[in-house]
Amino acid sequence: MIENRIEFVSSGLVLGQTDEVQRSLLEYILQGGAIGMIILLISLAAVGMIGAQLMRVRRIRMAPTDLIEDLRPVLQVRNVQAAINLCTEHEANSFLSRVLGMSLTRSARSPFGMLELRSTVEEIGQLETDRLYRLTDGIGLVASIAPMLGLLGTVVGMVGAFDAITMADGPARPDQLAGSISQALITTVLGLIVAIPCTAAYTYLRNRIDHLTTEIGELIDELIAPIESANAQKTPARSES
Repeated sequence: MIENRIEFVSSGLVLGQTDEVQRSLLEYILQGGAIGMIILLISLAAVGMIGAQLMRVRRIRMAPTDLIEDLRPVLQVRNVQAAINLCTEHEANSFLSRVLGMSLTRSARSPFGMLELRSTVEEIGQLETDRLYRLTDGIGLVASIAPMLGLLGTVVGMVGAFDAITMADGPARPDQLAGSISQALITTVLGLIVAIPCTAAYTYLRNRIDHLTTEIGELIDELIAPIESANAQKTPARSES
């Protein structure tokens, strides 16, 4: 009889602990108060930015294979206008089409002609790279703000706990402090939950952008090599005359 009661009590304790632990994520967020909701909103924004960047920062998206195949024979015969038209009219508005198209257009309009093509490619390539960084920097901003919001929630919760102690008539009861302390801890946890994956995604995407832009830059150098070699042959002839 005693053993059965002990088993019943112990099982009841286990069940009670399980029921207490099984709370939805939304309940935890709501318990974090207004700051918890702000952390939730910026986490949703971060998910959207990460998804958008993962779609943009791809080799096939930044340098479409069909565009490369179309540009290679045209630039081989140094048909600059045809290359500009291909970059402008290509259905995929890509990193390669923007950098190469704008560089060829600017060089064609310049009094120096294709002599400044190399410097123009480097300048526009840096501008387009900075453009890719902007959304990634937004992810880094969320990674920086989330733990600070969590810390703010911790401070607000502790202030509420001390206010409860101050206003209590006699010693404060645990139930008077539980809400504020729970908010303090939950906002800290939420901030870290958002910041850690955002930091990892930010680092990955920055490295991915650096790798792909360097790779595409080498591809552009290869594509414009016939034009540069033609300019190099013309330059000595002009200097001799």
